Order: sequence, then structure tokens, then C-alpha cells
Amino acid sequence: MNAYYQLIERKVAADGRVTARYCSTIHAQGAWNAHEQHMAPASGIIAAELEQFAVRDDMRIGRISFDIWGLIHFGEFSIETEIVRPGRSIELIESTLQAQGKTCIVARAWRMCTSDSRQIAGLEDQVIHQPESYAPWSGLARWPGGFIRSLHTRADPAHRAGKGTVWLNNDLAMVEGQATSDFVHLIGMIDAANGIVARQEGDFQWAFPNLDLQIHMHRYPQGQWLGLQTVQQYGADGIGLTSSVLHDIYGPFGRSEQILTLRQISKA
Repeated sequence: MNAYYQLIERKVAADGRVTARYCSTIHAQGAWNAHEQHMAPASGIIAAELEQFAVRDDMRIGRISFDIWGLIHFGEFSIETEIVRPGRSIELIESTLQAQGKTCIVARAWRMCTSDSRQIAGLEDQVIHQPESYAPWSGLARWPGGFIRSLHTRADPAHRAGKGTVWLNNDLAMVEGQATSDFVHLIGMIDAANGIVARQEGDFQWAFPNLDLQIHMHRYPQGQWLGLQTVQQYGADGIGLTSSVLHDIYGPFGRSEQILTLRQISKA
């Protein structure tokens, strides 16, 4: 199987809502538990549903907010997508992923009207070196799961616990038998940011799963390589934060944030 998911069926309701049923493959397997999906491909398949929903040529997605309600069950699941705030120049779209009768992820995307703003365009985030400038990196090998095994990784030699720059890619389609857009391909790897600069060396003494993934994009991403310029910070009261500047081979395209719940791992 050369894809993260298989499409079972898609239905369009009279009110425009779209419901798609999928089945995950081993490549979507999570890193914390073998019986769950990794949030990265799960966010990718949701991004695919958001991208193709009621498409308008004069708009694009500028922000996606994923809230993780609980364990993302492996196997069959559904995604229902609808417009919750229609508009002429901005729209709010919502996708809900459910599995085994439970809501697993609720995602909301602001779709925004585009215009020619090249006259005032300007960025402060700096371009990083291209992926071929860095050597292959084995730092993700500490994580189990099918999704992590699907990734190709390259890292800045200055990478350390808590901070680093890593490039990611994979050779898989998001959905079997369907072309994967650059947008979906790259969105489907961003959640891996939480694992690339873990502040703990050796065996983890604390778990640090993220409860959300917030992505803001000042332009649409392109290409196959995702660059993550990431910092991970742990607070003193059990809450942490993973923050990334997002890059493709053409430069920075946005930022992501992940809030973390820090939980000491039982030695029993």
C-alpha cells in the first residue's frame, strides 16, 4: 500500500455538507500508541477535505485550527465538512473527524479572498538552507509507528534538544489512487514538529502529546519538502509549547503552534 488512507465512500447532502469515509493504512499509525493514527496524516486527510470543499477560485485557506478531542482511532473513520460561516470575502469551514462513534478532531479553516498585494509584500522570517544542504538524519528513529517510518528526514547539524531545523518528505499519496496536492502533502507532515526537537534525551521520562495544531499561512505552500524551524518549551506547571516557522523549498510560508500536556510516565 503506497498511501496513508483508502477512500470507502463520499456523500454530498442536500444542504451541501460532504461526508467521506476512509480507512487508515499502516503508514498512518501513531507514535504514542499502535492502535491510533498519527495526527500528521490525520491533519493531512482533513486538509484534503477542506481544500476540495465548495472550491472558489478567488479564495484560499489562510489558517487551519485542529483541536484534538481524544485518541484518533486506527481503522475506519469519517470526515464531515460544512461551511459554518459563509461570506463574500471570508468563509469559515469546519471538518469533524469521527471514529468508533466518537469525535476525534474538529478542524476549522478560514478561507480568505485573495488579491494582488505584491506592492507591500515583505517577510521577516529568514530563508533556511535547502534540504540537500543537510545530511540525512536518524533522530526520529527513537519514535515507533508507521507514519514516522514513512518519512525522509534531513537536519541542520546544529540541531539539539529543544531547538532545531529539520526537513521532511515522504513518497506516499494521501489517498490511494488519488493525486495529492502540494498543500495536502505538506500540511500532512507539520504535526511531526512536536517530535523533532524533544527536550528529553534518551528514554522519555515525560510524555508531551499535543492537544491542537494551529497553522497560519501567509502564502500557499509548494513542493514536496517541508522545512520545520522548531522550538519546544516546557513550562513549570505541566504545560508546554512547540512552535515552528514553516518552510518549503521556496522559503518560509507560515507558522504553527502546538500546545502540550506534560505527563510523567509511570515506571510501573
